[in-house]
Amino acid sequence: MTPPDSASRPPLRVGVVGFGWMGRVHAAAYSRLHHHYPRLGRRVELVAVADSDPASLPDAVARFGTVRTHRDWRELVEAPDVDAVSVTTPNWLHREVGVAVARAGKHLWIEKPVGLDADDARAVAAAIDEAGVRAVVGFNYRHVPAVAHARALLQRGGIGTPTSMQVRFATDYAASPNGVLTWRFRRQRGGNGVLGDLASHAVDLVRHLLGPAGEITDVVAVTGLAVPRRPLPADDAASHYAVAGPSPSVAMGDVENPDWVDALLRTAGGATVTLEASRVAVGEQNAYRFEIAGTRGRLAWDFRQMGELVHSGPEHVGAPEVHLTTGPAHGEYGAFEPGPGIALGYDDLKVIEAAAFLRLITGHRGGPVAATPADAVRSAEVLDAMERSVHEGRWVPTSGASRPPVPAPEPSVG
Repeated sequence: MTPPDSASRPPLRVGVVGFGWMGRVHAAAYSRLHHHYPRLGRRVELVAVADSDPASLPDAVARFGTVRTHRDWRELVEAPDVDAVSVTTPNWLHREVGVAVARAGKHLWIEKPVGLDADDARAVAAAIDEAGVRAVVGFNYRHVPAVAHARALLQRGGIGTPTSMQVRFATDYAASPNGVLTWRFRRQRGGNGVLGDLASHAVDLVRHLLGPAGEITDVVAVTGLAVPRRPLPADDAASHYAVAGPSPSVAMGDVENPDWVDALLRTAGGATVTLEASRVAVGEQNAYRFEIAGTRGRLAWDFRQMGELVHSGPEHVGAPEVHLTTGPAHGEYGAFEPGPGIALGYDDLKVIEAAAFLRLITGHRGGPVAATPADAVRSAEVLDAMERSVHEGRWVPTSGASRPPVPAPEPSVG
């Protein structure tokens, strides 16, 4: 059955908790949603924004007009005129806010990694199941049209049986020793550092692309620090791109979680995955890529050439390498551009994710395959196993893996 036309239904009223860069991206995605997806059966209206940083709230009004603002996120979550909530807070608040959203009976769009560890992700997933609300998780790279096409090729055996995969998420936002010590570098607020920040995306791509055969069974990992001490920030709202001027009078603090991780992953289908993630990769900016080798071909993709997929095969020797330029036939590309080769960007991926969220709420079939709370739990279990592997110096199974004990999260404020 086709859902009623959007004109005959009240709008879905949404709020955003956390109005830093990612909160603004979510809010903009909602505002663009009906332009790109006019037939989803329901319009979306941004009605409220919450952030404990007072400077963020006038910015929300300047950008989005008559939006109600809250210093306390609880007021937004409990508001009767909010039907769905985006959670784009720092990691240490994901569990508390996510659980509260579900218990308030609101649908949830929550950013990865959904807390500090697998226990946090499980708590949010359990609250969603108990409340019977809908939820998606912000693993946005799976929505790239080239990635969607790669998944379709893999599902129909386009490169035979996958035998190995390399996935690398490397960037340089933390490469400077003068980069300030924001919450991302603190264990109680940023959790496991580069693992939750970047390796979580890599794990999701492995599972999403390889399907059931890509379920990760065992891991062995090493992690490390490149910059063990950093200047303290002037305020809690400092961006992770912020750099302090070098000065002997600047107070310093210790980095409490890893800057980089290298890992080997075993999968249920027998393929071996090499995973690398780094936030201190000098000279690389958002260098996110994968390569998959199979018995009859190869696939490769790089985020910095987001609209291109490299495909070779099916010949075994001397196979040609085809650089496919994505177009309307691939993934959700057609919702944005009419012909191949017109570049999409990061923010467009969040519009696709918002569409997946609305489809889930309204019961529309088809469309992008959104990441679920179960995906977030599984990704977190793999990351926890990596930490345990580092701690114990051995291969560790991913099911039921526990991580070394860490301090309890701080209580929330505002």
